[in-house]
Amino acid sequence: MSSILIAAVPIHGHVTPLLAIARHLAERGDRVRFLTGSRFAEAVEATGAQHLALPAEADFDDRQDWNHTFPERAALKGTKAIAHDIEHIFVRPGLPQHDIVMASHTAEPADVLLTEPGFVGGAFLLGHPLSLRPPIVVGGICPLTISSRDTAPFGMGLLPLRGPLGRLRNAMLAAVAAKTVFPPAERIAEHTFHRLHGRSIPFAVLDWPRHTEAIVQFTVPEFEYPRSDAPATLHFVGPISASGSQAPRPAWWPELDGSRPVVHLTQGTLANRDYGQLIAPALDGLADQDVLVVVATGGRPVDTLPPLPRNARAAEFLPYDDLLPKTDVFVTNGGYGGVQYALRHGVPIVAAGSQEDKPEVIARIAWAGVGRRLKTETPTPTAIRRAVRAVLDNRRYRDAASRIAQHMAASRGVHRLAEIIDELIVANRQREDQQPRRFS
Repeated sequence: MSSILIAAVPIHGHVTPLLAIARHLAERGDRVRFLTGSRFAEAVEATGAQHLALPAEADFDDRQDWNHTFPERAALKGTKAIAHDIEHIFVRPGLPQHDIVMASHTAEPADVLLTEPGFVGGAFLLGHPLSLRPPIVVGGICPLTISSRDTAPFGMGLLPLRGPLGRLRNAMLAAVAAKTVFPPAERIAEHTFHRLHGRSIPFAVLDWPRHTEAIVQFTVPEFEYPRSDAPATLHFVGPISASGSQAPRPAWWPELDGSRPVVHLTQGTLANRDYGQLIAPALDGLADQDVLVVVATGGRPVDTLPPLPRNARAAEFLPYDDLLPKTDVFVTNGGYGGVQYALRHGVPIVAAGSQEDKPEVIARIAWAGVGRRLKTETPTPTAIRRAVRAVLDNRRYRDAASRIAQHMAASRGVHRLAEIIDELIVANRQREDQQPRRFS
């Protein structure tokens, strides 16, 4: 039995994939502790893991609007808003994250720490030698964030550009971002790292996963940009999990009889406060189409939706493993987990999004050829209708999604992740056994 510590920032999309991993590891007999926000305590305990609470200064409730949690954010736009989020949501909590991990490891040594890219405390843990900290595995719950000469800086949503011209573009954009977006976060990271370790941080703080013992990306290589300078510690294991698959079938389920194409529409479980962003314009744009629009509210009452046209049906949650094989197009605001779930079933996608990691997700949808992207958070009804019609009328999108699904079916997901964890634990124990012993 191994002792595994899992850590995640208290954001639904960061925690949910790791819950499935915690369950798998606990069921195979490992001792699993899960460090995250207090609101996830019940969900963590349900996996068989022990919940450990983040310190108050690193805990928050992601169900609240970010502008409520950080009032100063409301007046910010563009790169200033991005810089604010990097600093306050991810980098500033890094010190208490570091401290609670080290305290937990001291109280009960962990054989490995499994975390995710947003847990920036991992960057500060890397300042310790392996003899004082556990090996670190970063689970890829979002598009790959590590820098590369072959990609634009993360967050810009730009497709790769091959050759010397592409590398020149990427270098120039990285230099601009380093001067305009990242300085506040880098200053805080430098101060924190120096306070802990007495030296400068040796890497860009958001590039910290590159320096861990393993990066395990929760997709297949065919849905990620190639990087000629990727570290040897990068692994692709395929999708891990998605939520909502166990929901009951609604009364209108028999209408999914194949008589007309099915368009599944959702804004996820958190970014669903404003139906005007995607659901309302999609209902409007598709109202006169010969399709059945199936809406999932992500937990909000169905009666909060705008009036449904005659070709639309709705439920709070839907059984995805049953729905997606019947779905012809998935219309989404670009959540990484939901996109992976749809592709696992070979469903082509129309995605719209401009916040958080969504520009990167929808850019990869376009790059992989599995759907259409709308580079806005509030697409018009006409834009959505045209995108859905393009996907329905051109077989190449479904063919590309089906190829991705085949690769995903051949991947081993959580089982391969567990093997990587085990391999690291064995290698670290062997390293410790080979250390010279000191005798008094």
